Amino acid sequence: MERAMHGTQPDQPAAPLRTSLIRAGLAAMVIVCGLSLRWYGFPLGLPAFVVKYGGSLLWATMVFLLVGVCLPRLSRTQIAAIAVVIAIVVEFSRLAHTPWLDAFRLTTAGALLLGRIFSPWDLVAYLIGIVAGIWLDSRVTRSRIAPRESELNSEAAGSTRE
Repeated sequence: MERAMHGTQPDQPAAPLRTSLIRAGLAAMVIVCGLSLRWYGFPLGLPAFVVKYGGSLLWATMVFLLVGVCLPRLSRTQIAAIAVVIAIVVEFSRLAHTPWLDAFRLTTAGALLLGRIFSPWDLVAYLIGIVAGIWLDSRVTRSRIAPRESELNSEAAGSTRE
């Protein structure tokens, strides 16, 4: 009986490694979407607003997911708080100018990771992107965890009948 009770309520709904792998996969997909938007958005005729702020939104979603990969035991709220701090620091770092930092910003990696020009509207896009990350993470991890919980519940019901 005690074994059956333990099986119905697992200590961890999803193993941290599994959660990190799911988030890493999501982050990879978001990175592909972001790079595609930046590289092909203008040639496809998308408005500059969509390309610029869509890229910022996807960047923040990626940050949220990568923080979740590195810290899988934190709640989504804690991960979001860390992602918000990172986004704010990165955006305000654009106001700092040193030769090495400006040189890095002129590279493709520097432009994609840090950006070049400060914009308060980027902060809005980042917040929307982090909210999108929370939503995406909750939908995907919940759908991946639910079958496992069902298996545990059916095992527990079967063991109580024996």
